Amino acid sequence: MSTWFISDLHLAPEETRITAGFLDFMLEPQSGDALYILGDFFNYWIGDDTQDPYIDQIKQILKATRDRGVAIYFMHGNRDFLLGEAFCNAAGMTLLADPTVVNLDDESVVLMHGDSLCTRDIAYMEFRKMARDPQWQAQFLNQSIEDRTAYAQKARDESKSSNSMKDDSIMDVTPTEVDAVLSQHAAKRMIHGHTHRPATHNWQYNGENRERIVLGDWYTHGWYLKVDNGVYHLKQFDLPNP
Repeated sequence: MSTWFISDLHLAPEETRITAGFLDFMLEPQSGDALYILGDFFNYWIGDDTQDPYIDQIKQILKATRDRGVAIYFMHGNRDFLLGEAFCNAAGMTLLADPTVVNLDDESVVLMHGDSLCTRDIAYMEFRKMARDPQWQAQFLNQSIEDRTAYAQKARDESKSSNSMKDDSIMDVTPTEVDAVLSQHAAKRMIHGHTHRPATHNWQYNGENRERIVLGDWYTHGWYLKVDNGVYHLKQFDLPNP
């Protein structure tokens, strides 16, 4: 049995190479395996009531993968935090809290999207607090699909503009926050996405060996983490030309 992790695909109809890469990748997990999608699966999500052939296609692929014996777990990202139980149930996925602790080969591992670790980005943290509030979400989902779509597109444009003016270190994780989360959950290893800086980081904290594995985004290449018998393989692969 293998355990797979992906994040930051930013799936959208216009992203044909990413979509084709995802469809190819979904043939890899086998019956008995587990797949964890750690957020930003879609480029944006405005509610489970959205009717779209592209979303139906992705839903069908997920469900078919689940039906052949692959357990699929989904965690919210900063772009798809409104994805709900209705979509997860239809796609055969289990919705996870952020963070979630899983047991891999008798070891506790903390799973996160990663955006909550970027505490030096004060403006984003304020937006995150607002957008994760159930009352704000209920008010947003009560709007028309057209208004929600316009808001999401405007938010993306403003985020791009804002991020282009921020120092890179601000948008990376805060090391003390990483250690605090690991200590809180009595774990030595963390897996997350969000920062688009795929790497494996090793350090010591109070004499304890710790590790943080960062998943890659799927803009120019695809990325996945595969865990087999306690061995962690962070892999990059070429996206196809559909």
